[in-house]
Amino acid sequence: MTIDQQGYARPEHLVETEWLEQHLNDTNLRVFDCTVNILPNPDQEKSADIPFIFQNGRDHYNQEHIPHAGFFDIADELSDLSATVPLMMPSEEQFTKVMSSYGISDNTHVILYSSSDPNWAARAWWMLRAFGFDNAAILNGGWNKWAQEKRPASNIASNYKPANFIPKFRPSVFVGKQEVLQAINHDHTRIICALPPAIYSGNSDIKFGRKGRVAGSVNVPFTSLHNPETGVYLAADQLQDNFDKVNIDAAANIITYCGGGIAASNDAFVMNLLGYDNVAVYDGSMLEWGYDTSLPMEADV
Repeated sequence: MTIDQQGYARPEHLVETEWLEQHLNDTNLRVFDCTVNILPNPDQEKSADIPFIFQNGRDHYNQEHIPHAGFFDIADELSDLSATVPLMMPSEEQFTKVMSSYGISDNTHVILYSSSDPNWAARAWWMLRAFGFDNAAILNGGWNKWAQEKRPASNIASNYKPANFIPKFRPSVFVGKQEVLQAINHDHTRIICALPPAIYSGNSDIKFGRKGRVAGSVNVPFTSLHNPETGVYLAADQLQDNFDKVNIDAAANIITYCGGGIAASNDAFVMNLLGYDNVAVYDGSMLEWGYDTSLPMEADV
């Protein structure tokens, strides 16, 4: 692998396309397409102004995917469908059942990728981290880089032999709105918004109930984490510079958020890649916070 040349503290959390192609037949390898499609809400006026709907990416997976890859269904199988907020983390029981059916156990090495935003692979990685599974990595550049390099593809669905996934839940990896509310006036906690700057500032037409951001939060957009042409993660010094601008080293605790906890997982993943362990994702994010008018927000408009 060449990624260790990029200066990451934990280079094992990324793999390159060349490495993956060479190891596709490893018996302990489990590769997953994590794609979710974000679509405009066709019935926004009747849906409390929620701007998007989330659709799993099985259609693309069924057409083409990395050979032997399975499908990691974040939108349906791995979300709490009983929650009022979309994409919330499932219960430990549900997650354990699905991971076992996917063939994931302590003896497997999991590689995650997406054919849409890289955020979805990061979300899958962060979910696995929340349940104590650390032998997972993201394919650097995802499907787009794999396809651009004309590496092999398949339309044959892969089903790994079921395994025994043993959860080791880390409660500090995700937080709820009360923890965020308490953190707003806490000098030693940094709250980071992973949304694009225009949404963060309130200057975009896209809003989650209200325009703007969680009060007191700073902005490190997920779009600043990747090379815009290749989709690969930037080198460690460039990533570190992005987070240095919001002074994360002065924070004892860091909370990331976005629209629905997905881009926030990418910011959190990158900080873990850089060696930070004091990071949590606000799972409900703006799909919860923005619609609760009792919770404080700011905007630049």
